Amino acid sequence: MDLAFTPEEQKFREEIRAWVKENLPADLSHKVHNALRLTRDDMQRWAKILGKKGWLGHAWPKEFGGPGWNAVQKHLFEEECALAGAPRVVPFGPVMVAPVIMAFGNAEQQQRFLPGIASGDVWWSQGYSEPGSGSDLASVKTRAERRGDKFIVNGQKTWTTLGQYGEWIFCLVRTSNEGKPQTGISFLLIDMKSPGVTVRPIKLLDGDHEVNEVWFDNVEVPAENLIGEENKGWTYAKHLLSHERTNIADVNRAKRELERLKRIAKAEGVYDDLRFRDEIAKLEVDVVALEMLVLRVLSAEKSGKNSLDIAGLLKIRGSEIQQRYSELMMLAAGPYSLPYIHEAMDAGWQGDHVGAAYCAPLASTYFNMRKTTIYGGSNEVQRNIVAQTVLG
Repeated sequence: MDLAFTPEEQKFREEIRAWVKENLPADLSHKVHNALRLTRDDMQRWAKILGKKGWLGHAWPKEFGGPGWNAVQKHLFEEECALAGAPRVVPFGPVMVAPVIMAFGNAEQQQRFLPGIASGDVWWSQGYSEPGSGSDLASVKTRAERRGDKFIVNGQKTWTTLGQYGEWIFCLVRTSNEGKPQTGISFLLIDMKSPGVTVRPIKLLDGDHEVNEVWFDNVEVPAENLIGEENKGWTYAKHLLSHERTNIADVNRAKRELERLKRIAKAEGVYDDLRFRDEIAKLEVDVVALEMLVLRVLSAEKSGKNSLDIAGLLKIRGSEIQQRYSELMMLAAGPYSLPYIHEAMDAGWQGDHVGAAYCAPLASTYFNMRKTTIYGGSNEVQRNIVAQTVLG
């Protein structure tokens, strides 16, 4: 693999960098670089800016309205956005459900759902996990019973990220109990404004309302919202999960946060401590190694070879790196990182900080990142999958 980007790719990177610099609102960049709280409007504002340019679906092929970029171009776009401090694109619509609709949906579904995703106008949520079905998604119990031209859905989904903003949700539902658990699952698109849908908040360790429970009580869903064939949803779910776990690796955000860690360490006077700098160096090596792993996948895709089946490995390493940089930021700031003032996460807060202003988000980020090795399939389960699919 040639690690050097071609002159054409470097030119592409410069064009992306210039566009992002011109179009990314300064207040959003400030919030991202300083780990301040992003509102729904913040996330939607950037999504619609990208949507207007045709880049919210930057990984989409031209036939569905995307730019038709190759794997390396997509990577360079994501890297430049992350390093500039752009809000992370909420992935449930453009990154997760859109590829499923493209691959397995019919023409009518594609025409109905993809434009709203591409523009950023419609907020999608993910309905996979249940109280007893996290890493073991095949055991989902939410039931969808076919009655004529509609399904009646009953059950519960949990850990629905940002579901309080959701307008549509894609769900794994059980439509049959015959045979293996995987063979009785279907993939259903549900309007969250439907009667019988209830969203209840779950507060995380950092005190924020990020995830939710979603309840379905005799919710009527038109049969035309079924993606593909009934009882074939497990195939579509696996297709989506490969996108989710690669997305979770988020190597570009890790590179940006590594620089933030260095700034904090220098400001706190611990960057010159050789033992602490050793820890930063070890983290940087891990970030570079993760980037090389991502580039190996991209190189295989670009050359037309079968992509390495290592989505689980990317998820493992990426999530561990996220936890490590949040921990080192806490250690760098010492006791000033410990107080958690919820209001200090809002841009423009005028209260009294404990220590420097950059210390305020550190505890929140640290506690929030405890989730990364659990969601998207826990790392213990992912290691088993990697052992089976990669090592044999």
